[in-house]
Amino acid sequence: MSHRRKFSNTLNYIKMCIGISVSITVLISILLLITINGLQHLSFSFVFSLNAPRGFSLMPMIVNTSIIVALTLAISVPLGIGAAIYLNEYANVNSKLVRLVRASIETLSGIPSIIYGLFGFLFYVIVLGWTWSLQAGIFTVAIMILPIIIRSTEEALKAVPMSLRMGSYALGAGKFYTIRKVVLPTAINGILASIILSIGRLVGETAALMLTAGTLLNMPESLRSSGATLSVFMYLITVEHGDMERAYATAIILMSLVLALNLAANFVARKLKKV
Repeated sequence: MSHRRKFSNTLNYIKMCIGISVSITVLISILLLITINGLQHLSFSFVFSLNAPRGFSLMPMIVNTSIIVALTLAISVPLGIGAAIYLNEYANVNSKLVRLVRASIETLSGIPSIIYGLFGFLFYVIVLGWTWSLQAGIFTVAIMILPIIIRSTEEALKAVPMSLRMGSYALGAGKFYTIRKVVLPTAINGILASIILSIGRLVGETAALMLTAGTLLNMPESLRSSGATLSVFMYLITVEHGDMERAYATAIILMSLVLALNLAANFVARKLKKV
């Protein structure tokens, strides 16, 4: 029996090493491909110039992407974390309403983004009369990433040992104090992971934002202005214009933006954990 267990552990270790090696190889290959093909077409005027010809500067798309990501997270993160705390810490697990809510969250997390885009187009753009605008895109993708945040945060809260809660209660702390001072700091890494996943989906979203935020390549004047994000811009210049040079250059900026947002999320999480 011990030999079988040892063989099984060795086999699992080999599988793990193969999986990690393949993942790292694919990641490095993608980064090298994009970097080699994009750096030669990347220039200061292409990224930062505000006076460049229409569609030949990334600055409006960078601004649009940053606005959409920041405001979407400002809406979805508090709602998602609050809903996860209620479902995991307060709600009755056997309640029919709670089961219905969890089933709805599971269903919403699997719906394709184009469906969210159609909903946003019909409701925000047509019914509410917001037209193609950043605010229509923000509220659409906020609904889209909410299930991701709720599910991931709830899993992070479930991973917190019950003994920590019991110890806090034994010392006379209330439920709200225990959640705020014990549960959330312990689960901060899992919550951070849900935020990072949401950022990745937001930055790479195309279909939902094309139908709601629009494809205008100018600098936005307000949230009621239409504006294309970096991913939408990549789609337009690749599919409609066949401009692979600018597409690779845009991909470098997009990856840099995702890296910067992830580092910022990690920094904020570390500060919150210390507090």
